[in-house]
Amino acid sequence: MSCSTPETIGHDPVPPAVPSNRFNLAATSLAEMTTLGVGGPVSRLVLAESEAEIVETIREADDAGIPVLMIGGGSNILASDEAFDGVVVRDMRADIKTTEDDSCGGGEMIATAGVPWDDLVVYSLESEWIGLEALSGIPGSVGAAPVQNIGAYGQEVASTIASLRVYDRATQKIRTLFLSDLDFGYRHSLLKESMVTGSEGKKWGPSPRWIVLEVKFHLRRATLASPVQYGQLAKHLGVELGARVLATDLRQAVLELRRSKSMVLDDTDRNTYSAGSFFTNPVLTEEQATQLPEGAPRYGVSNSAAINQIGAAAPKFAGQVKTSAAWLIDHAGFPAGFNMPGPAALSTKHSLALTNRGGANAQDLVNLARTIRDGVIEKFGVTLVPEPVILGVEI
Repeated sequence: MSCSTPETIGHDPVPPAVPSNRFNLAATSLAEMTTLGVGGPVSRLVLAESEAEIVETIREADDAGIPVLMIGGGSNILASDEAFDGVVVRDMRADIKTTEDDSCGGGEMIATAGVPWDDLVVYSLESEWIGLEALSGIPGSVGAAPVQNIGAYGQEVASTIASLRVYDRATQKIRTLFLSDLDFGYRHSLLKESMVTGSEGKKWGPSPRWIVLEVKFHLRRATLASPVQYGQLAKHLGVELGARVLATDLRQAVLELRRSKSMVLDDTDRNTYSAGSFFTNPVLTEEQATQLPEGAPRYGVSNSAAINQIGAAAPKFAGQVKTSAAWLIDHAGFPAGFNMPGPAALSTKHSLALTNRGGANAQDLVNLARTIRDGVIEKFGVTLVPEPVILGVEI
């Protein structure tokens, strides 16, 4: 039985986003390892060149009761100005390999956790696979992507993940976690949950119980992107919602939108000295959503755990409504540029990024986050939840 590929129609070479990498390999503080540019000195930094080195470093630290922080691009961390008395581990491996490329079954690739995320997106598009194109330009590493189930412009990474190869700190063994194990949800996963409520009451933070070593992705063979699901993206492309365009064109549109919001790293732009979207979009019950003002956005909530086919769209949770954190922040009296000139202020491009305007410390950012959170509670009765890993401080 043959299998045709009518969705594969050719494309131009895929240019990289060329994001900055501010991680200083000679760093002695978390301020030099994070895109927010704040954080105290570290006791030990390990630039691990092999899986064995990662596992042995973490095992020794756990046996000694020493905190472990796995770090990729440092784009999702707000760290205290106090010293981090633990070991920081960065996976220096950056390997991607194709393990299957079939016109009927799609493509399969395995990437080590240290691969820069956007490098993986480029690789997938050059291979004529779709499913990651709307996640273009997101900073960070492949290993961090499944922890919070990164998503943007209508796509989530959960829809493409087949399995994870992980080091289980509880059993001190390497194992495989499959899609069905991972409990993916909106900015949620089994891994992220283990940092809050771990096994036998143990909290594994600031890194999960399961340390990602490799990620296996399964993607559809096509050069036309999945149907456009995001209104702003459709408008930018000049198409209707649900239309399909070349995946490479969709990538370019996503990068243009992200750059317009200072969401692609640029050392010359202080708006990019941030952790991206600082608060997640609130998920409410239908009853809670009726208390929102008439103009507040309302969206369905994807049930990533119910994906029954690689590359398929996730069904929606019944009775759940997602609204826009940015809309709530704006309408609670905190517009883009709030608290300028700083040292900590909202991005001048949009209200969802807290930025270091130069010279900010962790407490400056904490104070700004508290002000915004409390203002939204007072105005709308909705509590915003921070998206970054919060290390050594409390919002």
